[in-house]
Amino acid sequence: MLSFPNAKLNLGLYVTARRPDGFHTLETVMVALPWCDALEIVPAAAGEAGSVALSGIPIPGDPATNLCVRAYELLKADFPHLAAVHLHLHKVVPIGAGLGGGSADAAFALKILNQQFGLGLADDALEGYARRLGSDCAFFIRNQPVLAVERGDVFEPISLNLKSTACKVIYPGLHISTAEAYRRVSPRPPRHDLRQALAQPMATWRDTVTNDFEDALTPHYPVLGEIKQALYGAGASYASLSGSGSAVYGLFPGHEAPPALGVEVGHLVWDGLL
Repeated sequence: MLSFPNAKLNLGLYVTARRPDGFHTLETVMVALPWCDALEIVPAAAGEAGSVALSGIPIPGDPATNLCVRAYELLKADFPHLAAVHLHLHKVVPIGAGLGGGSADAAFALKILNQQFGLGLADDALEGYARRLGSDCAFFIRNQPVLAVERGDVFEPISLNLKSTACKVIYPGLHISTAEAYRRVSPRPPRHDLRQALAQPMATWRDTVTNDFEDALTPHYPVLGEIKQALYGAGASYASLSGSGSAVYGLFPGHEAPPALGVEVGHLVWDGLL
């Protein structure tokens, strides 16, 4: 079975407190971005061992510890009859970009296995498994806009329509680890009510919808600020860092493809409609 795990964008991201469990309390809105990996999972023949194949953008680490493999092992622990599988992940979404590509791969693996083996797990149950793999994994089970709170894995519905909004995402080739990003950020109370801010016209978001990681990371990686300003200079209504990574995106009014920017040279770029 073949699927295409998509990325996500964060509209605003407030890091409000450190938690006793070592995580942080967040407030953010997540929306799906149609920049996709490709994931194929097929059952192995009877008596045949499973396998893992990776292609596309190189993924560091042992393939046996990939989040998709961990998703399979998580279900296998509760469903021992699960057959071995051959898993092939073709990586397109950049790593360390704040786009949630690895989390999406894991969530889609759960959904494929649930469907392929007839496990009968509802979305609530799948989200429960996904939360055990990563804080933002659960978002990709339903792939609908949500206001995410707590560790970023507790969701509240939000009315937000970005259909056919033109978007450009620029990844400058920087891998910013989650550990580094959180080490540099300083928790603080939200400066604006995110739900209320996003209910206003997009042209106002520039002053009210902020990502706390920008202040923490831009002094160390000035290219992030340069890309953001280039997006505004090209006519974006709103531009921001996504998540805790290094991808910067711009949202443009209308339905036409976003303009080309000089900063795209040497960078990985996605543009199209949300």
